[in-house]
Amino acid sequence: MAGKRTYGDRCGVARALDLLGDRWALLVVRELLLGPKRFTDLRAGLPNVGPDVLAQRLRELEQVGVVRRDTLPPPAASHVYELTVWGGELEPIVLALGRWGSRAPFPPGDARIGVDAAVIALKTLFEPAAADRLNATYELRFGDQRFVARVAEGRLAIARGGASVPDSMIATDPGTLSAVLWHGRRLRDAERAGEIEIQGSRSAVRRFLGLFPLPEPAPA
Repeated sequence: MAGKRTYGDRCGVARALDLLGDRWALLVVRELLLGPKRFTDLRAGLPNVGPDVLAQRLRELEQVGVVRRDTLPPPAASHVYELTVWGGELEPIVLALGRWGSRAPFPPGDARIGVDAAVIALKTLFEPAAADRLNATYELRFGDQRFVARVAEGRLAIARGGASVPDSMIATDPGTLSAVLWHGRRLRDAERAGEIEIQGSRSAVRRFLGLFPLPEPAPA
């Protein structure tokens, strides 16, 4: 970390920004909240970052103890990056920041949202009061990526992997899911267009889609 700029401030906020304040650093953390990833997987989730910048951020985060690099056992034997225990403690901070940022305007143009970013957005915007008396398990499929989401006792847990016996299955892409949840796209229209597929309980799906309301926009 020699030569890295610092705020030169003893405050914990400033010291945290010394470690995580560089561009893309927190988004790298976001991409690793749901588990380890290869470099190519990180590039897929952050398509607007150049490979050299991403490699630099990973080195810096590894040097300060937020990220560690591991090697998968054979036959894969590929390198993956994952959060350390200390890095994992950033999850509630990232979720709170995401909820705060959800009150800001959406970026102009056709900005995309990645798979992990969409799943993290669900955790960010989950409204416990809307889940009253709901006890259900869902499998979310985004291409070949699967996640199991469990709602029980007003809590949401999401993990990478499939569900053994889900109440409902939702297969779609992150953009369509975002459009249905937050941009007024009707579920029925998305189904007719072949952009989303539902199996199992439709009523459970409709309950699920109502669990993630956007907060009130910030004052102009």
